[in-house]
Amino acid sequence: MKKKSLSAKKKIHKKLLFYLKDPLIKKIYNKFDRIIKLNHNKSHFSVAVSGGSDSLSLTYLSKCYSILNHIKVMYYHVDHGLRRESSKEANKLRLELNKFDIKCKILKWKGKKPKSNIQSIARNERYKLIYNDCIKNNINYIFVAHHIDDLYENFIIRLLRGSGLKGLVSFNQIITDYNYKLKIVRPLIGLKKNDLDLLSNRVFKFKFDDPSNKNTNFKRIRIRNLIDNLKSDGLNLKKLNLTINNLSDSNFAINHYVKKNIEENAKYFRLKKCYILNTSFFNQPHEIVFRSLINILKKIGNKYYPPRGNSISQLLLKFGSGEIKKANISGCILEKIDNSFIIYEEKRKKQ
Repeated sequence: MKKKSLSAKKKIHKKLLFYLKDPLIKKIYNKFDRIIKLNHNKSHFSVAVSGGSDSLSLTYLSKCYSILNHIKVMYYHVDHGLRRESSKEANKLRLELNKFDIKCKILKWKGKKPKSNIQSIARNERYKLIYNDCIKNNINYIFVAHHIDDLYENFIIRLLRGSGLKGLVSFNQIITDYNYKLKIVRPLIGLKKNDLDLLSNRVFKFKFDDPSNKNTNFKRIRIRNLIDNLKSDGLNLKKLNLTINNLSDSNFAINHYVKKNIEENAKYFRLKKCYILNTSFFNQPHEIVFRSLINILKKIGNKYYPPRGNSISQLLLKFGSGEIKKANISGCILEKIDNSFIIYEEKRKKQ
């Protein structure tokens, strides 16, 4: 690198780190730093950048962390192409971040766009695009900017959907597996959106507002507005957070027995990429069997999102009654052979 370029880069880094002298920003960074050091092993990671204040805050914190710890960080923005101006905005975001020595790569979602369930499908495609590029760059972590307000929204959405314990608290986890190669990290999950807005405004002084964040056709936006209304009517978010934490403790206990069930009653064959389950696997409480099966299906099918809980429940009922002996679900084949069950990839022919 030329001396002039190196000097300019050092000047930018110095300016970025200078903001850490601000008491609020320093407090946020210290929380971020503790979470990363507890949940991450100092390897390279990637950051999903939407352009909103939440992801810009995460971008800044990650940049500071990379400077102070000499770690490579990849920054990704996905241009979904759902709005006419999205490509123009993506390029503008890239140019703005470049002024801070933050190289943001634009990934484009190509192909036909959905007319319904847009947010969910777009989220899946976003993760796929980032995942594919991360694998090329030998990166095993993607940082996302979910914060505590997102946690509350997700809890209410899943409560209304009739989700079980795992679904209700899944968003509360700092780190989750996307698949066996990539992990998703939520280092901001304990932080408030208002604080992230302040951080982003002080450092970058720009942001990109997604019009869909005000579109009440989306359930998440209606829930967000509902929570705001409930706050004015006395909703105590601290008590809601306490409820989520208590449920998380119960979920942790169940996961202990799920892990034990898989270890003792299932055998994984790595070369054939299949599991063989013995009958004891299914002689556990329903929730243990239910979760054990989902974990195995996610691993074999290489999926981030598991199949719907109702699909799993119906499958277990049909196998239990003897109605079926073979089924395909979530990219996997589940087959009963004598007193054992085998699970393998749908695309792979059974030997």
